[in-house]
Amino acid sequence: MAVSQGGTGSGSRPSADDSGERRGRHLPPLGIQVLIALVLGVGLGLLTPNVAEHLKILGDAFIRLIQMAIIPLVFPLIVLSIARMQSTKALGRLAGKTILYFEIVTTAILVVTMLLATLAGLGKGANLASSAAADTSNIKTSLNLEQMFLEIIPKNVFDAFSQGNLLSVIFFAAFLGVALSRIGAKSGVMLDVLDALATAMFQIITWVVKLAPLAVLAFVAYNTAHYGWSLLARLAVFVVVFYVASLVVLLVVFPIVATIFHVPYFPLVRAISDLILLSFVTRSAEVVLAPLIKRLDEFGVDRKISSFTLPLGYSFNADGATMYEGLALVFLAHAYGVELTVPRLILAMLALILLTKGIAGVPSAAIVVLFSAAATIGLPPQGIAILLAIDFVVDMARTAVNVTGNSLASLVIAKSEGQFTSQQPQQELAAASSR
Repeated sequence: MAVSQGGTGSGSRPSADDSGERRGRHLPPLGIQVLIALVLGVGLGLLTPNVAEHLKILGDAFIRLIQMAIIPLVFPLIVLSIARMQSTKALGRLAGKTILYFEIVTTAILVVTMLLATLAGLGKGANLASSAAADTSNIKTSLNLEQMFLEIIPKNVFDAFSQGNLLSVIFFAAFLGVALSRIGAKSGVMLDVLDALATAMFQIITWVVKLAPLAVLAFVAYNTAHYGWSLLARLAVFVVVFYVASLVVLLVVFPIVATIFHVPYFPLVRAISDLILLSFVTRSAEVVLAPLIKRLDEFGVDRKISSFTLPLGYSFNADGATMYEGLALVFLAHAYGVELTVPRLILAMLALILLTKGIAGVPSAAIVVLFSAAATIGLPPQGIAILLAIDFVVDMARTAVNVTGNSLASLVIAKSEGQFTSQQPQQELAAASSR
């Protein structure tokens, strides 16, 4: 079908496609457009802050357009990837292998991050008492693990769809996919409908992503005008350390993982570099989900693997968020003079390992996890509220690391399943990275 081949379902109007491609040739690649928008946004925010303050609505509208299509895209992709598995045994192997990989990598990143931050004394000497805390009245400050587990199982499927509860949608899609695989030929019509729906969602998101430079300009202009640079200066050490840690994960940890599993990491990064940049400036992994699946398809990853691992990774493989939460806890503990003894450090690690899994449906998930983990070692909640003030800065790197980590995970799982075709002409990789 069209989805399995990465098509757009627009073959019935070739002349429109051809004219669209000709128009597109006059524009620079998306990555260049985003960089230009980034520079213009900073200039606009600094020179005309009153105007820039009102541009956020354009960025919010862009995110909503993406969110509008995410659930209708993820649902059929999960169902199709499972229904087309050769057996339930193959599905169980894929799911088990994927979750095990997620657990090992995120746990390793968390442990290394917290140990290095503790040894380096991150946060010692920071004066947070004089900093103003952000408003956290609309954010949960604790997590009920039992309730969180139950909420994965939707009481009403349509309610889960309407609320955009990704974990519940994935849960139902997995059951439906298994059921369709069991009823044989009777599932043909349903699979065709879901295939067409997924293709249509890919097309919608392709249109919306073309508006990304406008959204980037709006977001950057607003953030520059609204927050300025004085706030960043007060917490500059944390921001710098987090960005350095992000680079270490991207340039050291992930390459080591790729070497262990014998997959081409740096060619992968080159092929998806514009999508990583787009997720960075928009602070949204959802924006790049659909184009990322298509790009991985072009790179040689079988679509039924990426369609399964990427959505699942949104909940269980948040490498950037895990690293941020580990650094934040150590930073706050040192800043407030809370001694991180070995038992307390182990307790904090265990809390984060448990709390960072499966929280995609929780609003402000990273902050909720921080509140919950901080309570286990006696940290004051106002410290977390202060970090909220710079969340827009660290969230950019956090999202980029998440997207890169999930892309690598898809590549690793595909290679282990024999569903990755590594022999690809270099010109195809170059063409993929320029789109």
